[in-house]
Amino acid sequence: MATFNTVLGPLLALLVASLAAASASNLHDDFDITWGDGRAKILNNGELLTLNLDRASGSGFQSRNEYLFGKIDMQLKLVPGNSAGTVTAYYLSSKGSAWDEIDFEFLGNLSGDPYILHTNVFSQGKGNREQQFYLWFDPTADFHTYSILWNPQRIIFSVDGTPIREFKNLESMGVPFPKNQPMRIYSSLWNADDWATRGGLVKTDWTQAPFTASYRNFNAEACVLSNGAFSCGTNTSPPASAANAWFSEELDSTRQERLKWVQKNYMVYNYCKDTNRFPQGLPPECNMS
Repeated sequence: MATFNTVLGPLLALLVASLAAASASNLHDDFDITWGDGRAKILNNGELLTLNLDRASGSGFQSRNEYLFGKIDMQLKLVPGNSAGTVTAYYLSSKGSAWDEIDFEFLGNLSGDPYILHTNVFSQGKGNREQQFYLWFDPTADFHTYSILWNPQRIIFSVDGTPIREFKNLESMGVPFPKNQPMRIYSSLWNADDWATRGGLVKTDWTQAPFTASYRNFNAEACVLSNGAFSCGTNTSPPASAANAWFSEELDSTRQERLKWVQKNYMVYNYCKDTNRFPQGLPPECNMS
């Protein structure tokens, strides 16, 4: 069997060389408002962040830290009522023309109709790996936890601890995997009524504005770039081996069954089933069970 260094390279060896706090409860410490001209606010002594959208503009924020692998949680409460035409995006992304990205996007809908949770993974500037889901609860009635686990072996998207998608590292099959570019967290609330709801057939009802999405309880156990070097860890008390269990975490049999349950009952689009879109053949990762 190949060693850790030969498989993942010396960069990753450095990532686990030390431990540091990578999580904080005050949103002022973790995020900067980046656009929206006052429509984004951090409230309640850093416990709550809100994004607003009106006819003039949306709003957004980004993390102060850059991460290379981590287990990242955020609680969101989405735009209530008639949210058709709006998109709440929450994602990790690097910069440049060959960027990496791990996406949650929440596509609004008419009152009473379900949100669509859109997921995608980009590596080296290539995406086209969309999977979409309905949720098994009303994501506007209360806060729910949306999580990304990103380690050298896999990316797992979870909702309230239930995995909904796994994207494995299949570089051995020629499938690029995000592993070399540090990424920031970004989030925005914006108008996308040219495509977001029923392919753009349903437009944003501006009489319902302003639209508001809310965020709280951010937590990151992650490798953080600081002064040109990475440190990995958590601000909790377990020893290093337990605290950094996410670095090699995988789905156990119980969580695999939960994943199958979600994908059987709530998945509404899977690029790996879209043969019309890929007439030359499905992407190679689609051939893996």
